[in-house]
Amino acid sequence: MTAPAETPVSLPPLIVIHALIGFLVVAWLVLKNVWVLLNGIRAHFVPGGLLPCPRDLATKYGPWAVVTGSTDGIGKAYAEELAKKGLNIALISRNPEKLKQASHKIETTYNVQTKIVVADFSLGPPIYADIEKELKDITIGILVNNVGCQYSYPMYLGEVPPKQLWDIVNVNIGATTMMSRMVLGGMVQRGRGAIVNVSSGSELQPLPLWTVYAASKLFLRSFSDALRYEYQGTGITVQHLSPLFVNTKMNDFSHRLRRSTVFVPDAATYAKSAVNTLGLCDHSTGYWLHGIQYWFTVLAPVWVRTCIGGLIVQGFRRDYFKSYKVTH
Repeated sequence: MTAPAETPVSLPPLIVIHALIGFLVVAWLVLKNVWVLLNGIRAHFVPGGLLPCPRDLATKYGPWAVVTGSTDGIGKAYAEELAKKGLNIALISRNPEKLKQASHKIETTYNVQTKIVVADFSLGPPIYADIEKELKDITIGILVNNVGCQYSYPMYLGEVPPKQLWDIVNVNIGATTMMSRMVLGGMVQRGRGAIVNVSSGSELQPLPLWTVYAASKLFLRSFSDALRYEYQGTGITVQHLSPLFVNTKMNDFSHRLRRSTVFVPDAATYAKSAVNTLGLCDHSTGYWLHGIQYWFTVLAPVWVRTCIGGLIVQGFRRDYFKSYKVTH
């Protein structure tokens, strides 16, 4: 007796659709992470990347670079790296004496021109007309929006002095917005230029005890992405840098961040690496080990990042109060 033929089992159309969607989502996530990894390798380890690397930044973008917050930390080191590559440097900061010192060092060491502009970005709108007047006679090829403002130490929102909160808004958000607007017209007219917005790894999640600071850095990421879309096809590069911890005086609240290590580079090490990514990556941490840390961080859900970030910043707060007791 012949056994009856088995009837093929067909899956309901809805299950097939869900399975297909799941496959496409997983494939997209895998491809996205592979692309991030390859892009990081290209920027940091392959000379010139897959395309010719614009070592002559002055020819590619223009003869002058403007660097805000250029008398300390990343800004000062970044300005020196650009000067090494032959660009003239316009230094903007609020301290006249430090500006003169930075200007003298750059001119005598790298044989380029400098221009100094004294400006306190925490003062908000009134300063920009004077800055624009000071810069009107130079051809700006690169703008580095580096100036930034941080809490004195990790604080609950109710503890932060109102002036510090306004400073963060005026400096971290206002300066990048208005300086970018200031240079865009000339860059569009010339069909070339670069805007580098220096953000922070704190943009990756809401960050308790650095609430407003972290939110201002998230603004920079969104601002950079939208600006890049607006000006695509004009020859303007918009690069977003999001370094993790760098040994600068901004991190004076914790002794652990004031020791240079392979994970916490000094400003010169960071800037040398970051400048070399210009023209290769629209987004970069600027430093290869930060890139690895960044990649692993974004694998976790935002709520996990927030909890871990909160614990880390609580530790920095304890560092500050221990140090405060010792020195007082």
